[in-house]
Amino acid sequence: MRPLTLILAALVLLLQYPLWLGKGGWLKVWDLDHQVEAQKQINQKNQTRNAVIEAEVADLKQGTAAIEERARSELGMVRRDEIFFQFIGNESSTMTVAPTPSVPHP
Repeated sequence: MRPLTLILAALVLLLQYPLWLGKGGWLKVWDLDHQVEAQKQINQKNQTRNAVIEAEVADLKQGTAAIEERARSELGMVRRDEIFFQFIGNESSTMTVAPTPSVPHP
């Protein structure tokens, strides 16, 4: 009876090995599940970033408002008939652009 018990125990262990540690075992499946979840999070962040960039590109293609806004904020440019005022105080410096009256150009 003792040898039969040992043989059956060995068979159970041999059957359990592929289930836990084999190529398609539970540990590999668990690891792949975690990798898939991590990749889904990365993909979601990239989709959000791409949507923002796509909206910015569409805005730049449609009109000059976005280009004008970038020129004002990043390059400090003003329109032809405007005067640039910069107020310096205790707070951070701000830019204010006020239109001047139209004067006909000769």
